[in-house]
Amino acid sequence: MNDLSARLVRILGRVVLLSAALIMAAALALAGLVLLAGWGVYAAFARLTGRPVVPFVLRVDPRAGFGRFWRSAAPADESSRTPRADASRGRTAARRIEVTDVEPVER
Repeated sequence: MNDLSARLVRILGRVVLLSAALIMAAALALAGLVLLAGWGVYAAFARLTGRPVVPFVLRVDPRAGFGRFWRSAAPADESSRTPRADASRGRTAARRIEVTDVEPVER
């Protein structure tokens, strides 16, 4: 009896999963047909009115996300912490530090 109930549960589970998959496939096919019918109506109306029929194309530029990121970033501070590093790169320091000779004081 236990073996029979296990088989029935397995068969019932397979039937439920198969029916769910068929319903999902039918829903996707129906959605595709609705989109295709909508575009067909649009194309027919465009031909009747003499307008050019533009194909249904989704243009995606993968570089657009990176460009948006780089444009929104705040500009980096151009000066570094040391005037010598700025001078070695050919930049002028924001403020000049003048160094003078110091004579040691004897005590």
